[in-house]
Formats: sequence, C-alpha cells, structure tokens
Amino acid sequence: MNLDGKCKLLKIYVSEDSKYKGHNLYHALVLKLREAGLAGVTVTRGIEGYGQEKRLHSARVLDIALSLPIIVEAVDTQEKIEKGLDVVREMVKEGLVTMSDVDVIKYGAL
Repeated sequence: MNLDGKCKLLKIYVSEDSKYKGHNLYHALVLKLREAGLAGVTVTRGIEGYGQEKRLHSARVLDIALSLPIIVEAVDTQEKIEKGLDVVREMVKEGLVTMSDVDVIKYGAL
C-alpha cells in the first residue's frame, strides 16, 4: 500500500480504564480499526493529564494509576479514516475524537 501526500489523522482520547464489551476500549479499537482496513494504529499511554471533569490523572498517584489518558492514533486516506469513524462512533461513548489533515512524507514497515 502506498500512503503518500494528503491524508487524515484520527486521534481518540480515552481513559485507560474505559471498557468495550468487557475489554479495554483502546485494545478493542485497535482490533476493530485493523478489521476496517486502516493502514496502522498506535496507542500511547499518557503519564499525566485531565479531561472534561478536570480530574487529574497521573502515574505518580498510585491509587488512580489505571485511569491514565490513552491516545489511539491512525493515519490513512480520508476514505479509510471515514470508514474507521463508523467504528469509533459505535465504540467510544466518553472521550474526545479529533480528525485533522496531515501530509505523509514517508510510509514503510516499522
């Protein structure tokens, strides 16, 4: 697959303890977005942050360490990202979902 030039970046911000059908939401998103044919997905675990409720989540506080911010990112063509959005809309009940334009400079196996 050749992924060059103008593409879309899909970012999904959720909590580490968010669930989907009994599984971690971020992991379920990776599996479903792979099924949808997206070029690739990366999950990043934040070390500190807060969301809409302004409650601080930090790796330094042991009792809430399992509620850290998670960012799921995918880059692909607009058509594929829009297909992935159908999956995201169904699965993500709480969180933030953004989409932006990106220029892909190089795409190859990692």
